[in-house]
Amino acid sequence: GSVVASYPYDDSPTHKPSGIYSKSADDEVFKYLAKAYASNHPIMRTGKPNCPGEEGETFQDGITNGAHWYDVEGGMQDYNYVWANCFEITLELSCCKYPPTSELQQEWENNRDSLLAFIEKV
Repeated sequence: GSVVASYPYDDSPTHKPSGIYSKSADDEVFKYLAKAYASNHPIMRTGKPNCPGEEGETFQDGITNGAHWYDVEGGMQDYNYVWANCFEITLELSCCKYPPTSELQQEWENNRDSLLAFIEKV
């Protein structure tokens, strides 16, 4: 996991594991939507999720192009965009895939304003 808003494309023509910016025709819209979420999240907006084992990983403005982060062939975000014209971003909300119950209230607090901002944009 991580704390970042990722947007299409997740797949790149070269399938290099990472580092390839795979721009969609609607790249600016996707960045706008991803920033709407990230800029309202107290951790995501810093671009420094500080996840264990990935402490050096950073994301400018708390967002990333999927393939630039890591290439995923056949992901739902790309499939829905290409085949159903659905604009979808992926939200990585925690370094931990299954946060303990004791942390869920804080996760809600971290994400509430981001969710409202995102819904307003949509």
